[in-house]
Amino acid sequence: MKTIVSVIGKDAVGIISQVSAICSECNANIVDITQSVLQDMFVMVMLTEIKELNCSFAEYSAKMEELGKKNNLDIRVMHEDIFNSMHRI
Repeated sequence: MKTIVSVIGKDAVGIISQVSAICSECNANIVDITQSVLQDMFVMVMLTEIKELNCSFAEYSAKMEELGKKNNLDIRVMHEDIFNSMHRI
């Protein structure tokens, strides 16, 4: 099982590091990552493998959301099944 983690907000040092730390803490493997800075806005999409999570999906998602609130970022975690359903014609 995989998740798509999206991060959007004002660019700052350490965003990738902080998001990666939560992945490591929850045992979510980062499979792919892309990021860009558009003027002063940071945009990242990360694909993570969650079959070995050591916490619930809800807890993993909540930790990411909490990090976003703390740093004024919009961080969303979407399960692969939901993402695929949303983009199926």
